[in-house]
Amino acid sequence: MTDGQALVEDTGTKVDHDFQATEQPFYIPATSGASRPRRSLKHNDTFAVFDSHGDIGATSGGPDGLFDHDTRFLSHLELLINGTQPLLLGSTVRDDNLHLYVDLTNPDIYFENAIVMPKDTVHISRILYLRKGVLRERISVQNHGNSTVDINLSVAFDADFADIFEVRGIRRSHRGRSTKRVADANDVVMTYDGLDGKKRETSLCFEPAPDRLSASIASYSMTLKPAERRSIFIAASCRGSATSTLPFFTGLRGAYRERKSVTDNVASIETTNSTLNETLCRSMSDFYMLVSETEQGSYPSAGIPWYSTTFGRDGLIAAMQMLWLDPNIAKGVLRRLAHYQATTTDPMSDAQPGKILHEMRGGEMSALHEVPFGLYYGSVDSTLLFVMLVGFYAERTGDTDLVAELWPAVERALSWMNGPADCDGDGFIEYSRAKETGLSNQGWKDSHDAIFHADGRMAEGPIALVEVQAYAYAAKNQAANCAMRLGKADRAAELLREAESLRLKFERAFWSDEIGSYVLALDGRKRQCLVRSSNAGHALFAGITSPERAHLVAQQLLGSDFYSGWGIRTIARGESRYNPMSYHNGSIWPHDNALIAGGFAHYGFKDEIAPVLDGLCRAATYMDQRRLPELFCGF
Repeated sequence: MTDGQALVEDTGTKVDHDFQATEQPFYIPATSGASRPRRSLKHNDTFAVFDSHGDIGATSGGPDGLFDHDTRFLSHLELLINGTQPLLLGSTVRDDNLHLYVDLTNPDIYFENAIVMPKDTVHISRILYLRKGVLRERISVQNHGNSTVDINLSVAFDADFADIFEVRGIRRSHRGRSTKRVADANDVVMTYDGLDGKKRETSLCFEPAPDRLSASIASYSMTLKPAERRSIFIAASCRGSATSTLPFFTGLRGAYRERKSVTDNVASIETTNSTLNETLCRSMSDFYMLVSETEQGSYPSAGIPWYSTTFGRDGLIAAMQMLWLDPNIAKGVLRRLAHYQATTTDPMSDAQPGKILHEMRGGEMSALHEVPFGLYYGSVDSTLLFVMLVGFYAERTGDTDLVAELWPAVERALSWMNGPADCDGDGFIEYSRAKETGLSNQGWKDSHDAIFHADGRMAEGPIALVEVQAYAYAAKNQAANCAMRLGKADRAAELLREAESLRLKFERAFWSDEIGSYVLALDGRKRQCLVRSSNAGHALFAGITSPERAHLVAQQLLGSDFYSGWGIRTIARGESRYNPMSYHNGSIWPHDNALIAGGFAHYGFKDEIAPVLDGLCRAATYMDQRRLPELFCGF
């Protein structure tokens, strides 16, 4: 649901020549994938990406690192035995995502062409977890051989302090200055003086003290008798001074207690289908790993690694889908987005008074405006979803106090909808970026090639998306319900009239008998983008469509051109830019399918919901750890 992942269409020898990377400032070039599978941990604003060995940066490619506030504080952490990489026995992240557990063993160790230690003699276990900005690790080494062994265990480390956008592939002409120093027998400190004037620091603490410690490697010489075990503790802090490794198990127990307390009042689900149960449990664990505690309350980050920050659209949709399980998430999301609601017009950040945030970043490149995402408002739908969520939250909880608290933000959002958002005064909400540095597409399908005409030409703006008008309709209806709760009957009646007027205009402008559905969008000249898309299903979710046309849309979305058996595609097979491997033009997005299924439920299409749920559950059985990704191909 975020920018930067558009793909060049390549079918044999044909290349999409419409794409020019130089014209897409936030197209992030793809790099070669890493050879080891990746594992992720997160706690609040800190997250880490490891490979299956528990290493960071041991293989080329991939987003490995320890990150905090969009900066990589650890770019290398590699465990070696006698100078070689151990052999992997297995690794897994605990079901609740609290820690990574890795089992390793030694390869055959040679000296002067003779094996001096056969493989599988020494067992090495690694436990890693994150808490309060600190990565903690225990390395346990045990000799399972029948004779004493001498080994050298070393840990190589480094910190490049790269901005998250650098890690993604953007090159910078200038960077700040890095230094490293051995502070004492246990500690190494790595610092970076950024061009933004901020000093960032990574502290590494080893216990017991290594036999040899430099600014890049810690080494332990061990003599282990049969069955003897030794442990090494490491702490890597993103928050400044070196942190003692002694409370490793105390911190681990604290992490367990914190996670349990967060979910104590959350509804749980259990069915008679074991696969569905596993998928639901995995989804719940992943969701709460993504949640960060902010000054305004709980907020789910958009994803690891590239989107582990506040995104308006992602947080709002996630909060909507979690309302019946945990409405407290919605409270945190609404308060945080209201706090950062735009109050001024700023073309560089696509801000206008009343708009709700698209994305916020805390790294060096954002601070220096090398990327425009420090506080960026280039989203046409976040504001509408915000108003919708206020209404949905009120229905779910009856919390009129929060509605009253948020009502000024709702009114500012409605003023934006009726004012700057409708740039040509035709009653529809359109978008166009104010500067070339902004996102060219600003709906949930925000890759550069997502909005196009039937012949494949890119739509030129200002663009009115089908789902955005539907969200606007739902937003005004929900705002009317909130107004009634607050005793504002006249305002409620006015909003209902506006919603009905929009519905009538929408039916005339967006329906197409030619494609048998609602069109993807209207371009800047009000020409229909005659493309069959999943966006039409969002119109059902918002309730703007007539029942007769809703049924036609539902039948089309479940037809063979859309429904692959694994879910509903974003674009129908046969459309000019259909590509099942693309980011937005033929792939399958679980959240998209969920909203469509919600639309089916809105119109009472119960039989139509079953294939959507069934397809996603079948797909989950083939996914690692039953974890449905952001999107998948589903050939």
